[in-house]
Amino acid sequence: MDPMKRALDLAYLAAEHDEVPVGAVIVDPNGKIIAEGRNRMRAHSDPTAHAEIVAIRAAAQFLTNERLLDCDLYVTLEPCAMCASAIAHARLRRLYFGAADPKAGAVESQLFFFDQASCHHRPEVYGGIRAQECGQILRDFFAVRRNNLRF
Repeated sequence: MDPMKRALDLAYLAAEHDEVPVGAVIVDPNGKIIAEGRNRMRAHSDPTAHAEIVAIRAAAQFLTNERLLDCDLYVTLEPCAMCASAIAHARLRRLYFGAADPKAGAVESQLFFFDQASCHHRPEVYGGIRAQECGQILRDFFAVRRNNLRF
């Protein structure tokens, strides 16, 4: 399965559960999905339960290793500073993201986290993967809430 397609499926599932629609998957060196996550901050009453963090935790458990060497992360939205830091700490090989986040994106839009001297690991970064579709689900989600409609 296409990892970004699966991440999008998870984003739609997050929206169905009234969470901001972000999905993430982690693949092993062979391209097999080994972990996935979607935003669960409301469900878990946990501000750290971003899709990327949920997926990283699941992958670490699956591999029984806190280092996700040679693994790649696909996420529908550009990671925030917290998630970028987790990506660096996990030593993920590559980051693929969909929509840019001009307000809180910490990879290419605002903070440029991986370019900071204090960042000890920089994954290869590929942005704009299915960006239109990844951005549209977010725009639709927030438009519905602005109009007090159900998603």
